[in-house]
Formats: sequence, C-alpha cells, structure tokens
Amino acid sequence: MTWTTIIIAGILTYLTRMTMIALVSRDFLGSRIKTVLEYVPSAVFPAIIFPGIFMNDFGAFIEINDPKIFGALVAVIVGYFSKNIISTILAGLFSYWFLIFVIFS
Repeated sequence: MTWTTIIIAGILTYLTRMTMIALVSRDFLGSRIKTVLEYVPSAVFPAIIFPGIFMNDFGAFIEINDPKIFGALVAVIVGYFSKNIISTILAGLFSYWFLIFVIFS
C-alpha cells in the first residue's frame, strides 16, 4: 500500500511538471510571464537553503555564533560582488571549513 501510494504520487508529480515543459511552447507565454518566471529560482533557493543554515537537527534555531551563519555571510558577500556561482559556493564552503577546523576546533 505504501509503495503504491509513493509510485502514484511520483507519477502524478512527474506528469504535472512535465506537461508544462513538453506541451506549452515558449511562444505561448507572454513576455511579462517570462520575466516573472525568471525570478522563480531566486525565490525558491533561499527557502531551501535557509533552514539548513539557521536550524539545527531538532528544528530549533541555532545560536548566532554558529559557523554556518558566518559561512553563509561570506558566501552572500562574495556572491554579491563577484556574481559568480562557483566562487560563491567555494568561498562559503572554505570559510565554513576554516571556521570549523581551525577557529572552533
């Protein structure tokens, strides 16, 4: 029963997302809708990332001196000035690792 529910939910999710990709042409959407849809990844990404930064394994907010917050701040600053995704990710990771293994160890 559980596997059947999971498979049906997966198929329905796939079909609802695939119909927009496969059946709707780019010319069908207006320029205003295309402009709005360009902001969707920027709006969804923080909703995925912020709980991992600001919450612990038990769902409670972490303290302000947690290395994850400092790593995220470095990543935001580097991302703002460099406008490069790879350098932003690397700066955030390296600063987080530096804080964990050198400063807070």
